[in-house]
Amino acid sequence: MNSRLLSIIRKEFIQIFRDRRTLGLILVMPIVQMFLLGYAATTDVKNIPIAVWDQSRTPDSRELLDAFRAANYFRITYDVHSEDEIRTLIEGGEVRGALVIPPDYDQRLLEQNAQVSMILDGSDATVGSTALSAARLVGQSYAIKVLNEQAARQGRASIVQPPLDVRTQVWYNPDLVSAYFMIPGMIGMILYFIMALLTASSVVRERERGTIEQLIVTPIRPLELITGKVLPYVMLGFFDAFEVILVGHYWFKVPIRSDLGLIFACSGLLLLSSLGIGLLASTIANTQQEAFLTVMFTMLPTIFLSGFFFPLDAMPKFLQAIAYFIPLRYYLVIIRSLLLKGVGAGALQSEILALAVFGVVIMGAAALRFRKRLD
Repeated sequence: MNSRLLSIIRKEFIQIFRDRRTLGLILVMPIVQMFLLGYAATTDVKNIPIAVWDQSRTPDSRELLDAFRAANYFRITYDVHSEDEIRTLIEGGEVRGALVIPPDYDQRLLEQNAQVSMILDGSDATVGSTALSAARLVGQSYAIKVLNEQAARQGRASIVQPPLDVRTQVWYNPDLVSAYFMIPGMIGMILYFIMALLTASSVVRERERGTIEQLIVTPIRPLELITGKVLPYVMLGFFDAFEVILVGHYWFKVPIRSDLGLIFACSGLLLLSSLGIGLLASTIANTQQEAFLTVMFTMLPTIFLSGFFFPLDAMPKFLQAIAYFIPLRYYLVIIRSLLLKGVGAGALQSEILALAVFGVVIMGAAALRFRKRLD
């Protein structure tokens, strides 16, 4: 590494540390985003507020309510006495559903023909579907318990078995903690967007201030200028990745089941793509605002088609085809498999190869266009 390249790298670090907004974006924003996604953007639906219209008011109905309280999915917040009250509470957003117990519930329970109603607010499909599944599960569990108690009182075998017993096993994330899914994806988002944005802004900032012309007339070669501008963000990108992995592991208990060297090597492949996108954006834009908008233009399709939030298998075929051209798609498979499953590089050969091809092609195209514009 010659003195000219070291001078460019030193100059870039000085500019980064002088710009407090950029420094905050690099050091603080990843942690803020991680906590927001770890706590707020959760798919774990619990403590759903519901109202109860208990028309029976018997020990049997109270036992049923206790079963719903024992499940962490529901929180009984209102005791109502009419359907109009239920409608008012749901329309006002104060509850997400209501449990309606009929007046003859205890009698029908003895006849094994009892029915209760669960009214759910379907305006939020995620909460609604989870509450529906949870209500059915609580009802089935309580029904088996009642059958066992009735059989015991009648002197019959007290074990009532359903006709089908599905025993589930969840590997790698037994408690289905959503943070285990979100935080590895957060590493990809930081490396992809923040690094691309910072690279584009740093180059355009030189052009806005007129210092790019001063650099061109110096003995610095175009390749050295590109390398000197990019290397500081490579180092900062690895620092951000390490920062998120460290906090995610010790705060959110996200496991690290694979080799850190392999994790950072694959992260470096994604950095090639993100920094290449930043360089390409800098050759298109003339101002930092234009550079920001150019990078943001790629953000929406990347978020929605990379598998960061939504599973690709549930998307239409033509969107799945487009997703093959998004580098982040491959990295998310890699990072989640490395952190949660502990697989080796052999199990991820196709994803690693695709990520490497994207990185070389994008960075190569960006470097050629950047050199041509300098010349």
